[in-house]
Amino acid sequence: MKVYFIGAGPGAKDLITVRGHQLIQEADVIFYADSLVNEQLLEDAKPSCEIFKTARMHLQEMIDMMVARVKEGKNVIRLHTGDPSVFGAIMEQISLLKREGIEVEIVPGVSSVFASAAALGAELTIPDLTQTVILTRAEGRTPVPQLEKLSELAKHHCTIALFLSATLTKKAVKELLNAGWDEQTPAAAVYKATWPDEKIVRTTIGQLDEEMKKHGIRKQAMILVGWALDEQIHEKDYRSKLYDPQFTHGFRKGVMR
Repeated sequence: MKVYFIGAGPGAKDLITVRGHQLIQEADVIFYADSLVNEQLLEDAKPSCEIFKTARMHLQEMIDMMVARVKEGKNVIRLHTGDPSVFGAIMEQISLLKREGIEVEIVPGVSSVFASAAALGAELTIPDLTQTVILTRAEGRTPVPQLEKLSELAKHHCTIALFLSATLTKKAVKELLNAGWDEQTPAAAVYKATWPDEKIVRTTIGQLDEEMKKHGIRKQAMILVGWALDEQIHEKDYRSKLYDPQFTHGFRKGVMR
């Protein structure tokens, strides 16, 4: 037997993977992050399934319960929000499970960063503008390595996605400005992407903190910054080589002018 770490997706029930949904239906035990995961996903669990909320559990308590049920021969699931491999705090769980000789499998999910980009109708990598996306967080109670300070990462001037930073926007903006960003750089905050109460705030980094306060966004928000978020991007002539008529690749010969 093994423990499955499943990405529940950003919120909407139908944005979990087919594999993740099937495993929920087959589970004997589900541990889920009740403060973040859509409880509608649990409606498809079988009636006999044990379901545990983990928001109030500490790490060892949760692991002990998982281990006990795996050793009873039960099929155990750990359900995480978004994709568990991005700010999911899964490695500390996996390490303790492996010490107990328990196998694990990670089932990926739709991350909130991509759900937020979709809500904004944005492509985060625009040819000739930016080809890099940095996924990071502002530094709060959880420190970040010195070379990964936001002021250092922001020197690349690419698209940046800030997880877990809704209460740290003032600090994040200061670091972006210290890295040479213009106050008029486009920014957006997406609260609870794909949930019924989703909220989108489009602004600039100079107005980001004020706008988030105005709209009462101080948790469960993805913050995206960079010129790929420019609402006028559709009026500009950024083109990829992929569909350039003169570009040759394995499936098409370029048209000579």
